[in-house]
Amino acid sequence: MTAHEELIARRGRRSGVTTMVAVHSTRLGPAVGGCRMKAYANLEQAVGDVLRLSAAMTAKCAAAGLAFGGGKSVIALAPGQVLTPEERRAVLLDHADLVAELDGRYRAGPDVGTGPADMLVLREASPYAFCVPESAGGTGSSSGPTALGVLAALRAADPADLAGRRVMISGYGAVGAHLAAHLRTAGAEVVVSDVDPAKRAAAEAAGLGWAEPEKALVLPADVLIPAAVGGVLDPETAARLEVPLVVGPANNQLTDETVADDLAARGIRWIPDYVASAGGILYTLSREAEGLDHDAALARVEAIEQTVTDLLRAAEANGTTPLREADALVRARLA
Repeated sequence: MTAHEELIARRGRRSGVTTMVAVHSTRLGPAVGGCRMKAYANLEQAVGDVLRLSAAMTAKCAAAGLAFGGGKSVIALAPGQVLTPEERRAVLLDHADLVAELDGRYRAGPDVGTGPADMLVLREASPYAFCVPESAGGTGSSSGPTALGVLAALRAADPADLAGRRVMISGYGAVGAHLAAHLRTAGAEVVVSDVDPAKRAAAEAAGLGWAEPEKALVLPADVLIPAAVGGVLDPETAARLEVPLVVGPANNQLTDETVADDLAARGIRWIPDYVASAGGILYTLSREAEGLDHDAALARVEAIEQTVTDLLRAAEANGTTPLREADALVRARLA
């Protein structure tokens, strides 16, 4: 992967909070990527996050065949910092100024800690924000299309009937909830987990099983779906997995690319996260940037199934892993 093109950080003049944008690549088009708002122990962690996630967006867009590059932005809150509505608006306006400064080279969408209403605030200073509420002419939350893209990847990786099979979803946020509902309707036994214990009641009310977060990744299941934060699959965890298939929407799931080889050596099929998680960005850009209607945009999301099928066939034919084939696809498209 190439080096980043640009990294800009500013201390907000209204809020005093540091915000930053990383543009990894504009080789295929303007950089796109979510705006993440969360607390970091220090700015070094925030910078590491924005650099890593922006590079992943380059791969995601290239693998999906989009004419966009990779970027990401971070609003770095202090540990324990809780914003009032007024403070949140000030932080978002500060970030909007930074996005506007890039003049279209970076275009933002929601990510961890932000949503469509926040994108509407960004629009006050810059037109380059996606997923504003439908009432304001946008497509709203991308969690539904993201979930549909994961299901398309799952069909390619394991076309068998899901009825009666056990699926473990680590992360019961918006995307995790969509996935759980779809999979339960398909007859799967769905178990979910989340670091927020308050979500347990909602999960059990929806007829789902519950697992404690520290156990979720290593419980026996037919499918593991990482749907929360990245960096959850390290060599130690990979050695303890008791599932034949891992496919999910969490970005940067592996702590190191060699973990994909470790999983393959154990007979575990891991679908590259930047391929499986592309449904949201595919749908949003198809609608808001290219003007396609709902059905045409959804067809692009469903095409993830064919992409994964092709990667799996190439991996088998070449004696490699799906990750190596996906990386090769990305390099070819960037070239």
